[in-house]
Amino acid sequence: MAKGRVLQVKQSSITVITENDTDFISLTDMTAGFREGSGLIGKWITNKNTLEYLGVWENIKTPNFNYPEFGVINQEAGVNRFIMSVGQWIDRTKAIGLIVKAGRYGGTYAHKDIAFHFAMWLSPEFQIYLINEFQCLKDDENNRLKLEWNLQRTLAKVNYQIHTDAIKENLIPKEITKQQASFVYTNEADLLNVALFGVTAKEWRDNNTDKSGNIRDYATLEQLVVLSNMESITLCLSDKV
Repeated sequence: MAKGRVLQVKQSSITVITENDTDFISLTDMTAGFREGSGLIGKWITNKNTLEYLGVWENIKTPNFNYPEFGVINQEAGVNRFIMSVGQWIDRTKAIGLIVKAGRYGGTYAHKDIAFHFAMWLSPEFQIYLINEFQCLKDDENNRLKLEWNLQRTLAKVNYQIHTDAIKENLIPKEITKQQASFVYTNEADLLNVALFGVTAKEWRDNNTDKSGNIRDYATLEQLVVLSNMESITLCLSDKV
């Protein structure tokens, strides 16, 4: 689980956590600014309209959703004696859109779609502020990732230049032609390409004729970090030849 991030929505601090690469927003925190507090979650999930929304969402998103059991719940909903909690909903239907956590970031959390639905149920104004703050959070995270990617791509390019200089100094005999030397550079670079991407630079170009640049321009941040480390390692090995 990723460290919780916090949204400031009006006077409320609302925690966002990540589970299996999916953001979940704290419903418990969302109720802090309302007089009834976390008891509102129980009222919300007992509401027939809420259950219909959750059933549709889970049926679309969750492969193992117990739709027959949802049908039973939907029939029971609306009766005065009907009781439902988040835990019961999860246990009976195998739902994944809501989670209940203990510990430091304890409370009831929901997928952003469901959290926005809950926010609308609490207050249309609150929902608008929540969506705006969540979007700002995601924009900030995306900008940070782009910056990190650009930094790692620059580092990989610098390492590649150092790497080719080391090859020239240590692995290429002075008497061979420029064309022969280019084969040495290509072979050394493709050792890294195959190890990391599973293909050579030429194979990637042949399979991606619609793209400009090279295979490394389309690498993920994680791949660029590994690539920089691999180039640094091979550079050290070249210096020892």
